Amino acid sequence: MVLLLSLLSIAARFVSSNATPTIQLGKTTLTGRAIDTLGQEFFGGLPDIYPWYQEAKDLPLTEMSEDCLTINVLRPAGISADAKLPVMFWTYGGGFDEGLSAIYNGSVIVAQSVARGTPIIYVNYNYRLGPLGFPQGKEADSKGALNLGLKDQLAALQWVQLHIETFGGDKSKVTVFGESAGSIMTSILFLNSPIASLARAAIFESGSQATSALFNAERNQADWQNFVNGVPSCASTASSGSSFSCLRQANSTEIFAGLSAAMAETLEEFPWTPVIDGAGGLIPTLPSILFKAGHFARLPFISGTNQDEGTLFTPTTVNSTEGVKQMDIATSSPSVSPALLEASVLTLLKLYPDDPALGSPFGTGNQTFGLSPQFKRAAAINGDVAFHSQRRFWMNTAANAGVPTFGYLFTQPQLPTVVPPFLGVSHGSEVTYVYGAPTDTSASAILISRLMTDYWVSFATSLTPNDGLGIPRPEWTQFTPKNEAVIQLNGANITMIPDNFRGEQMAFINSDPVIWRH
Repeated sequence: MVLLLSLLSIAARFVSSNATPTIQLGKTTLTGRAIDTLGQEFFGGLPDIYPWYQEAKDLPLTEMSEDCLTINVLRPAGISADAKLPVMFWTYGGGFDEGLSAIYNGSVIVAQSVARGTPIIYVNYNYRLGPLGFPQGKEADSKGALNLGLKDQLAALQWVQLHIETFGGDKSKVTVFGESAGSIMTSILFLNSPIASLARAAIFESGSQATSALFNAERNQADWQNFVNGVPSCASTASSGSSFSCLRQANSTEIFAGLSAAMAETLEEFPWTPVIDGAGGLIPTLPSILFKAGHFARLPFISGTNQDEGTLFTPTTVNSTEGVKQMDIATSSPSVSPALLEASVLTLLKLYPDDPALGSPFGTGNQTFGLSPQFKRAAAINGDVAFHSQRRFWMNTAANAGVPTFGYLFTQPQLPTVVPPFLGVSHGSEVTYVYGAPTDTSASAILISRLMTDYWVSFATSLTPNDGLGIPRPEWTQFTPKNEAVIQLNGANITMIPDNFRGEQMAFINSDPVIWRH
């Protein structure tokens, strides 16, 4: 709120009258909402391509909708149709089975972009979630109906290409950014999609192509059958291989019943995720194989991770080396020989010894927060396998190909009243800082929030975080083969650091990425 208020006076020159803003798209007149106090205009709930089902686990059923594929546009007020403003296009996270665009308010980002003299248009959207966004199993595979949430993302980007100039945007200056599942989805588009014709740059927050380990659709066949079996009117089709036509007729209440039934039976924390969809698909094979062949989009990007990515995904009940070992095996390749897998997991355990001073949350010494020391060990492994090693692998691959890349490590301490201490600087904790609304209102937190927004906007408008505009800030140097460094984002110490932390451990993980389904 402090940051928001500080931007109001600077944004005042963009304040419109009380007239309701309108946009003409073909024969359709769109009516927006004037936000006079911010000097912005909002056009929300714009229909995208086709209706389907939106699931957010924490919402009551009455607030879910099958008509979910909508886009929201937020722009500075009073701009002309030919303003040609850069566009920041956000994809939210939520484990591929929850989330919605409405909780991501881009007002501060837009206001700060105006204040620094580089106004942008902010766009976000909804995509299909859960089993209808990321179907699993043989039927979906045989019908070419995999990774539908990713196709929703592409459809929304195509909508931007068709219509954003009517709102005053520049379709040639779109920066895609997202967090967690949204970052994973966005990075996947760099594998085998037309992303280069839809965007010119990207920002990845805590998520690379295989952060959610990639398998074939058949791996979670049981989850799909449990889902269909839980939809009352479609239960008889669960094992038939022909459930789609029935599911298209089911209402939201039935779909939610099916989802609840499947989630009660699954052994996976996230059963509805992107899958390898073969030749011609968005994920034809493992990313590391595509990287080796030089098959990836060469667009400039920022990629970063939070210090303690693994804590949020590590059960607090893990309390033995065997428990840690089984967690590692669960995300490894079923095609690897048992002997190689066993040797790899044992090497991983040696590289991450049972020493709480070396575990995550990092930098907390021997403190175990009332949990088994094995929790910190497992959290360190989880964070490095799923997040940190992949971010490093992706950046090295791109930088070696001459792609401009910038990396970050977010280490801003979190309020213990908001984030339990055993989570540390956890997954997702940077999002409110990017959006200019951190819960922590200390000077350090407000500073890093404003600087992060400036870095992000600078990159979206000039393809470098160092445009020299806005708040004075340290130079964020480019990651190159001769300068493997990332910026530490911490209000008390913003500085470039070598990208070599836990170097031996991550070098081992990246030495044979196929084992870990990367």
